[in-house]
Amino acid sequence: MEHTTAVRALAALGNGTRLSIYRVLVEAGHGGKLAGEIAQALSLPAPTLSFHLKELAAADLVAGEQRGRTICYRANFDVMTGLVGYLTENCCAGDQETCGVQAECC
Repeated sequence: MEHTTAVRALAALGNGTRLSIYRVLVEAGHGGKLAGEIAQALSLPAPTLSFHLKELAAADLVAGEQRGRTICYRANFDVMTGLVGYLTENCCAGDQETCGVQAECC
């Protein structure tokens, strides 16, 4: 992952509402969640949710797929794994035996 991509992703996740939305989508797994389900789970008005989803999509952390009159959103697990890898790639100066960090996602 490039430095600028990591900065963009971390900036998007640096907002409490966006982090909550992202965590809901990560928990939902590859099936994702409909926009209304996300709004209901977090008690967010639709315009607020839309604004934050747009920011997460701009950072390539989420993607939306049209389903009839609504959109299903999914976390981009490749970007998430890349970000965790970027943050931990030089952990403990590369000494895997003494480092307790696991960079791989389920």
